Amino acid sequence: MNTMTLADIRWDLILGGFGLFMFGIKFMGDGLKSFAGDKLRDYIDKYTSNPIKGVLIGAIITIFIQSSSATTAITIGLVRAGLMKLEQAAGIIFGANIGTTVTAFLISLSIDQYSLYFVFIGGLIVSFARKKKMRYVGEIVLGFGSLFYGLMIMGDSLKALKDLPEFVQIVQTLSNQPIFSLVAGTIMTAIIQSSSAAIGVIQKIYESGAVPFIAVLPFIFGSNIGTTITGILAALGGSLSAKRTAGLHTIFNIIGTLIGMILLYPYANLIMWLTKILNLEPMMQIAFTHIIFNLTTTLLLLPFLKQLCNVVRKIIPGNEPERIEINIDELETIQDSAVPSVSLNVAQKAIIKLGTVVEHNVKDTQVFFNNPSNSEEKEIIQQSENLINSLDHKITDYILRVSNMPHMTENDMAQMNIHLQVVKNLERIGDLAINLSEFFDMVKEDKGDFTPEAKDDINQMYEMFDHMLNLSLEIYQTKNYSSYNALLEDENYMDGLEYQARQSHFKRMHQNVCLNGVASSVYCDILSTLERMSDHCCNIARYAINDDKTITQID
Repeated sequence: MNTMTLADIRWDLILGGFGLFMFGIKFMGDGLKSFAGDKLRDYIDKYTSNPIKGVLIGAIITIFIQSSSATTAITIGLVRAGLMKLEQAAGIIFGANIGTTVTAFLISLSIDQYSLYFVFIGGLIVSFARKKKMRYVGEIVLGFGSLFYGLMIMGDSLKALKDLPEFVQIVQTLSNQPIFSLVAGTIMTAIIQSSSAAIGVIQKIYESGAVPFIAVLPFIFGSNIGTTITGILAALGGSLSAKRTAGLHTIFNIIGTLIGMILLYPYANLIMWLTKILNLEPMMQIAFTHIIFNLTTTLLLLPFLKQLCNVVRKIIPGNEPERIEINIDELETIQDSAVPSVSLNVAQKAIIKLGTVVEHNVKDTQVFFNNPSNSEEKEIIQQSENLINSLDHKITDYILRVSNMPHMTENDMAQMNIHLQVVKNLERIGDLAINLSEFFDMVKEDKGDFTPEAKDDINQMYEMFDHMLNLSLEIYQTKNYSSYNALLEDENYMDGLEYQARQSHFKRMHQNVCLNGVASSVYCDILSTLERMSDHCCNIARYAINDDKTITQID
């Protein structure tokens, strides 16, 4: 009898199938996220007034976009912007843990034989669809088919592992020492940054009969810990809110895993009993295991949500940003009996809060500039920019509806025009902040960096801009002419900072101090962008103070 060796295993099919499987999960998730657009963020922002609603929304959103990481990223962006408290974020994260189990359920449906039909249909739609929405549908279908086709390729080759002596020995160790299986699940999920993918692989291995159930169970528990790596990476070098949200996610999953490990054998017996009662196939058995475990730990820990948040606050001390109360319902409906001036005051309050979101987003780009190794930071910045665009749309639409109200006075019309101009300038600052993050990302991709002197100049301009933005929003509210004159002086000072920074840059280039090509080429663009952002601050103040004699709009 010939003994199976490592050389006999089709590693090319295992690795290639796994790669296709990972691609399918990501492509399908990206398609779902693009198809949903900003509606996901609106639902998260609107329906998380209490933890139970947060759990439901977190689960539903994660089921829909097939990515707990994406749900967490949106949540971190809202917390960092001050639009959500840590307790609300906790509910969403708890729910995301439930929603992510649906991928294992889909995988267990065993529709491998139809996978290439999905690939064919999705490929046709992506190639020939003219509308974006239809292309997103094509991406969803193509990703779905790729996911199952990759599983089919990988699964056929994984079956041979059960005849490999080395693998049998590893399995015996995992069965006798569940802690090793827990560590394996944690490490694998942390490396590939997807608990869905890790559990998909173990589903196939378990289906082949190569691994006993008692070794699979701790692996599933470990995948819950490993999936927190995405949030941890997003929090490194980030804001206090990001660190606390990631810390909460990690603590929640560690506690759940400890409970699971303590009740390992009783839980295994329960699942085996359910398997017999419901006549579950092996892959569906793993899916049920994952769903019941995450659902149970959420229900057990939900009553202690506030206590968990307090523990996180003690571990990671500091002052959280003041929460911004933006009543979306108030911006969506206007009563016929409402007075135009009162409705415009509602708009002004929302605009001030939009300005706070913009301020936070610009600060996040500064964090990314000073810590470019944090690859997750750019995703959070983009999430905040999407939030800015969403608020811009809602506020603008609200103001335009106010303009159609009866009894609008000349003063009301003038205030309406000011509000629209302020919104436009704030949204433009948000766009320029994204441009900055793209410049920083270009330098990072080129593995370059700025000189310490160049960094100091940019950080100085950042601090000056932050001061000018806050002053302009103050002028927008108070119409204080003295503050307006001070802002104009700040604008001249900002122009001087840009000029000095440019001259210093040219001097460094002449002395061959700036050796990185990309960093050198985008440096002046960065200075110019920061200066343009400060000009938009002046635009806000000019319209607010009604300096219509000399208003020159900066685009």
